[in-house]
Amino acid sequence: MRLVTVAGPPSSGKTSLIVRTLLALRDDGLRVGVVKFDCLSTQDAAVFERHDLPALVGISSGFCPDHYFISNIEDCAAWGERLGLDLLVTESAGLCNRCAPHIRGFLAVCVLDALSGVNTPRKVGPMLKTADLVVITKGDIVSQAEREVFAFRVRQVNPRARILFVNGITGQGAWEAARIWRSAPEDGVLQGGRLRFSVPTAVCSYCLGETRIGSDHQHGTVRKIPIPS
Repeated sequence: MRLVTVAGPPSSGKTSLIVRTLLALRDDGLRVGVVKFDCLSTQDAAVFERHDLPALVGISSGFCPDHYFISNIEDCAAWGERLGLDLLVTESAGLCNRCAPHIRGFLAVCVLDALSGVNTPRKVGPMLKTADLVVITKGDIVSQAEREVFAFRVRQVNPRARILFVNGITGQGAWEAARIWRSAPEDGVLQGGRLRFSVPTAVCSYCLGETRIGSDHQHGTVRKIPIPS
């Protein structure tokens, strides 16, 4: 079974891309499914169900959604194997620009919204920097010049990634994405495998549930903003 990790900021068009691309793959005769990771709630399960796509939804609640992904990806892959899927896609919550769910040996996709501004690629971090494929959505709404500048900024951050423009509403570009996903590696190893980028190293009192403000309540790894005296 092939595994594809899809990451990107909230509302960038990840779910629309996944649905369009999986439908194209299903039309080719592949058995496909999706696992949606989110933080507090999601309505995407209904979207996948409407298209008769097998879907598993995980809500991290009070747990970091990226840590939640790492802790559960093996079990999710086992679920896909039990269903006999040829390809399983995971969709991240995309809430943290410091994290990325991409795993060595598996196809990694980052979705960015062209409407988010031409400087966005510089802010997204490892989920863009470590991706194999960068999908830019809503490119039909901005000018040709803005599309080119946006793609240039993506290449500045990740020059080795393939860039594809996809329209999540019309599906234009999804066939090309499906061709790439279909050729994703299928011999990756999860057990003992490695993330492409480490999650944040900080472990402080707020990570453990502290809500009080003040240095007396800050323990563990704490980083201060440099303020001129």
